[in-house]
Amino acid sequence: MIKELRKRKEPFRVVNFSGQQPGLEHISVVRADLMNLDQAKAAIKGATLVYQCTQPPYHQWEGRFERLQENIIAAVMITGAKLVAAENVYMYGDVEGEIHEGLPYAEQTKKGRIRAMLANQLLEMHHRGKLQAVLGRGSDFFGPGVTDSSAGERMFQPLLRGKAASVIGEPDRKHTFTFIDDFGKALVTLGQTEDAYGEAWHVPNVDAIAVKEFVELAAQLAGVDAKIKPMGKGMLRFGGLFIPAARESIEMYYQFEKDFVVSSRKFTDRFRQRATPLEESLAATIDWYRDRRS
Repeated sequence: MIKELRKRKEPFRVVNFSGQQPGLEHISVVRADLMNLDQAKAAIKGATLVYQCTQPPYHQWEGRFERLQENIIAAVMITGAKLVAAENVYMYGDVEGEIHEGLPYAEQTKKGRIRAMLANQLLEMHHRGKLQAVLGRGSDFFGPGVTDSSAGERMFQPLLRGKAASVIGEPDRKHTFTFIDDFGKALVTLGQTEDAYGEAWHVPNVDAIAVKEFVELAAQLAGVDAKIKPMGKGMLRFGGLFIPAARESIEMYYQFEKDFVVSSRKFTDRFRQRATPLEESLAATIDWYRDRRS
């Protein structure tokens, strides 16, 4: 998103808990704990548009995500800014067929219920005229800077070392992946489009691809052999004894045991903005991981 804001020559400031932005040290970053309402107000003061792209640690969503968003909303309402919320697609639940914005929320997991509640809150407040909000939703992220994802460091780090890439679920099943740069560009587009507000939009994705093929293409671009280590529920449970995020991933396993196809047709038809070709986005991802290792 920073890349897109710069491209459009829009003034911006980054707010996060650390006060640092790795890889972009020349950018001014405001340190703030958004779980603290006063700090949230101070960080957002003077903004005309707020991009809500933060979340608590994956294993600490319950009780904390609601408070985080409430603080951001309160700060946004005070300053009179518009709000663009970055979301995923957990709220739809276990869908048969293509996932699109017209589906009802049928969440069946703890994190799905939290996502549905947060989304409903924003849309209700928008339609009641309390704030202007628009929701941009992506599938599983990958790309430069993305580490904590099913297509993050557990996949790319071992792959670049010539070892087996860890993948969740069934590698032969199709899955929709969202390139982080496409997600950022889409959020900026939504934020700057008045008639997009009050709705949810799935950001541009390439066509769903078998996870195995995704890894094979990445390996080909990296010049290494494609090796895959599938992780089933049993392995996630074992990993969860030591890694809280792995334990929390188990309830979302349904996304990886059958085809998981997210449609972004609504967005591409409206804005004519399409996803970056997979060869290009994977090449950028591999380059970033290689630079990170050097």
